[in-house]
Amino acid sequence: MSSKASFSRGALEAWVDRWLQANKDSEKAGDWTNLAEFYTDDATYGWNIGPKEDVMCMNRDEIRDVALGLEMEGLENWVYEYQKTLIDSEQNEIVGFWKQIAKKSDGTRDEIYGIGGSWFRLTDETGDLMIEWQRDFFDFGHVQKAFMKLIESGDLTPTMQKRIERSLAGEKLPGYY
Repeated sequence: MSSKASFSRGALEAWVDRWLQANKDSEKAGDWTNLAEFYTDDATYGWNIGPKEDVMCMNRDEIRDVALGLEMEGLENWVYEYQKTLIDSEQNEIVGFWKQIAKKSDGTRDEIYGIGGSWFRLTDETGDLMIEWQRDFFDFGHVQKAFMKLIESGDLTPTMQKRIERSLAGEKLPGYY
């Protein structure tokens, strides 16, 4: 799938507003699977998770089940505050920079330092702007350090603790390569 027409700046800004609100709603619910409605049937969504591993989800169902489902399990107490969005209306691309923040049991928050964000290309799917592809980027070293602090303070959710145990045992989720 390839985007051919450029979308107006206003249309792209309206999409960003809908996306940001849907993210806030997902954070409040602790469930991000509703965001799947923003993707085309054949969208791709990927990210790097270290020096030799990547994850790639290959369609809306896999994005919902893996990227927005399995990968977000255990992060029910997290927020991803968007700090800035950049819009390229010539290429129908948006880059959003976000912070990953864990809400701890004592009411404080721990932020993962470093840069984090999402890069999207949108296409027109039956009159609606939809995500054709998405790539996330973040500083994996800072993520590891933050999770070690959360382990030490006892602030990992039980679901995240199980995920880490499975990962340490060598279990790979779908989409890892």
